[in-house]
Amino acid sequence: MKSGLVLKTTGSRYTVKDDNGAIFYCSIRGKLRLKGVKTTNPITVGDIVDFDVENHDTGSISRVHNRKNYIIRRSTNLSRESHIIAANLDQTLLIITIDFPETQLAFIDRYLVTSEAYSIKTILIFNKIDLYSDELNNKLNYYISIYEKIGYQCIKVSAQSGENLSILKDILTNRTSLISGNSGVGKSTLINKIEPSLNLKTELISSYHLMGKHTTTFSEMFELSFGGYLIDTPGIKGFGLVEIDNSELYHYFPEIFKIASDCKFYNCTHIHEPGCAVIRAVDEGSISPSRYMSYLSIHDDDNDKYR
Repeated sequence: MKSGLVLKTTGSRYTVKDDNGAIFYCSIRGKLRLKGVKTTNPITVGDIVDFDVENHDTGSISRVHNRKNYIIRRSTNLSRESHIIAANLDQTLLIITIDFPETQLAFIDRYLVTSEAYSIKTILIFNKIDLYSDELNNKLNYYISIYEKIGYQCIKVSAQSGENLSILKDILTNRTSLISGNSGVGKSTLINKIEPSLNLKTELISSYHLMGKHTTTFSEMFELSFGGYLIDTPGIKGFGLVEIDNSELYHYFPEIFKIASDCKFYNCTHIHEPGCAVIRAVDEGSISPSRYMSYLSIHDDDNDKYR
């Protein structure tokens, strides 16, 4: 019996690195299921697993170790099953573009709610700043003002010009990091600039509709030459939430949670009650209207709109 780290998942096959650095190609033994989590993938990148070696480089996985955290999303529009993107993370980096293509604020907020729910630090990386006009730069600064006010770290970068890539490299060093974002935001290009030896496949976005094409098919973990691991993921069009109860939703909006105790009613939903401190803060401008709209949308479970 060996233990190892899952580096890649491709359907029912898993690439696992053991404690000595040897690579094994494994399948699941029997019907492995994780208690309390109904997902399309019982094993994900970043998992620590136990496996038996069958031939010199193949094996069968019998156990998944307890996860310290994970990022999860609904697997399809209509499905009630979920898909675990990655596990055992130190942080996640959400790559955002103001245009070419545009990342919607609602998507950012849904991603942040999930990372807050599983206590995973998220850093917002605003890419392609070399392409922006004055008007788009104003929009960029507006986006950043929303999230820095809440307490999220925001970094402007350009994979093309190299601006602030040294800061990004420092953030990744000696940590296990998940990089996510919509298709076309430049995840793979950024990774290639920071770690050229990986040579990940990239493709220009479609000039017809300014949306990205999927170049990453499966999530995969890469060991970085300067220390740490980086997990590249397929581009995400939307982010359907799971496992979050409406009564606790406000906990995952830090600015709402901070003042919720000032509401008149202890069980305030922050939607219609008189004496609601949150509604008052939105009216006074101390809580961003876009953030509050995201709260309402998630509370109403209007997930399909942003998928």
